[in-house]
Amino acid sequence: MIVINIVLVPIHPAGWPFIGLFAAVAFALFFVAAPLGWIGIVLTAWCTYFFRNPARVTPEGDGFVIAPADGVVLPLGMAPPPPELEMGDEPLQRICIFMNVFNVHVNRIPLKGTIERLAYIPGRFFNASLDKASKYNERMAVRLKTSAGDIAVVQIAGLVARRIKCDLVEGQEVQAGEVFGLIRFGSRVDVYLPPGFSPRVLAGQISIAGESIIADSGKQE
Repeated sequence: MIVINIVLVPIHPAGWPFIGLFAAVAFALFFVAAPLGWIGIVLTAWCTYFFRNPARVTPEGDGFVIAPADGVVLPLGMAPPPPELEMGDEPLQRICIFMNVFNVHVNRIPLKGTIERLAYIPGRFFNASLDKASKYNERMAVRLKTSAGDIAVVQIAGLVARRIKCDLVEGQEVQAGEVFGLIRFGSRVDVYLPPGFSPRVLAGQISIAGESIIADSGKQE
C-alpha cells in the first residue's frame, strides 16, 4: 500500500535529481550484493516519499490565512518581522510551523496577493524548533501584499534541512494554496500576520499546508 501511495502521489520537480541519484546507487549496489541493493531500493522509496507533493483543497475566502507548511504549530507570540522586508519594527502576531523529516516539505502561499519583496538571509543551522532559529538561521523571507495588508512568510533552514528552495519573483501574483517552494529534510516556516488578524490555531496543533486555516480577519468574503 505504501508503494502504491508513493507512485500515485505527485512529486515536486526539485526531488527528481535526488530520486534519480538514489535509484542509480541502488542499481549499482545490486552488482555488489543483493541485500545492499534492496537497502538502496528502500532508501529510494523514502526519498520519493519525502518529495511528495499531494493535491490539496484550499478553503476560499480573502479573510483566511492558510497554513504554508505541514507540521506542528509552535508556541504563538508577537515578534517584529524580518527587517530585510522593510515592514517596520512593530511586533506582529507570529505563527510558526515546524516540519520534521516525515512531513510534506512543499510550501504553499497563505493568502492571495502580490510578491512585494524577497530577501535571502544567510545564517546558522540551529534546531528549527528553537525560537532563536527565526533570528539566526539561514532563511528566505517573503513580503506578500494582500488586500488585507502585508503578510510575511519566512522559510527557515534547520539542523538537518540546509537547502531552501523558493520559486517566487518580485511582482508575481499568487493565489492562496499555490506551491511556491520547499525546504529539504526538516525545517520551519514563520508567518507574520497583518494587524486585525487573529490566530485560529494553538501550540501543538497539526497543520496541513494549503488546507488548514491558521488565522482569519473575521471578515470573510
